Amino acid sequence: MTARSAHRLSRRQLLAMAGTAALAGLTPARAAASPRVATLDWAILETLLAIGANMVAGTELLQFRDVAVTPAIPAGVADLGLRGTPNFEVLYASRPNLIFNSNFYAWADDRMRLIAPVESHAIYQPGASPYQLSEQATLAIGERLGLTTGRALVDATREKLEAHRASFSKGDHRPILPINLGDARHFRVFGSDSMFGEVLTHTGLTNAWPDLTSYSATAPVGIERLAAMPDAWIVLIPPHPAEALAELQQSAFWNALPPVRQGRVLMLGSINPYGALPAAERFADLLAGGLNRAWND
Repeated sequence: MTARSAHRLSRRQLLAMAGTAALAGLTPARAAASPRVATLDWAILETLLAIGANMVAGTELLQFRDVAVTPAIPAGVADLGLRGTPNFEVLYASRPNLIFNSNFYAWADDRMRLIAPVESHAIYQPGASPYQLSEQATLAIGERLGLTTGRALVDATREKLEAHRASFSKGDHRPILPINLGDARHFRVFGSDSMFGEVLTHTGLTNAWPDLTSYSATAPVGIERLAAMPDAWIVLIPPHPAEALAELQQSAFWNALPPVRQGRVLMLGSINPYGALPAAERFADLLAGGLNRAWND
């Protein structure tokens, strides 16, 4: 690496750190001064949490902590229950000033408008980039709440992905296959138009899966399809059924695959597959950690 390129990388890292510091600098007093907000949608939930919005209610918070892991949910945020059947009485008792919704839960708009104004942001829709829509939603939500941390999150995520691009450029340049196990014989795969696929593109990596997956994941795919991608890194993204992993590790077919025999399988931490910018950043960070450890062994 030249001194000039090292300077560029250092600057990118500093900018990303500065953006993160700006987000961390949102004090509880500043958050409390903004409108009380609630949401049914997890992508919007993690966005609101990441920019320090004054969250009062969200859905399936226990599962969110297990699947999305980050951002952390402050104490006192009410759990509205299932995303598909939220508890509107708890929502009413939470006294939100504003409810953010998405196209996934538009059926609830009329009922929620009886409680507070509703604003909708689509992050996942056919033919659109979830990463770009996440940026747009983050900026719009931040502006609506009067929080400069929306712009800070967008800028910090961009800088983080650029820093990872510089790091990945020194790797082995093999394609990446991001998958989630359904059972020992089937998996879901995330194409280039998914959030994980877009992170690969933004960081200069190639997705080993050749097809689009309608902004999400293709399922179920037979495990035999892995034989067609012998040069890839197989990246397992939890949550997986525990029995699927145990059975897979005993499978003669799995253990005969070149990526498995050559140690090109990474198990990441759990990530929300339908997340927004925080999920994109978490995927990039975990992938970078796994690949860099493997490349340096």
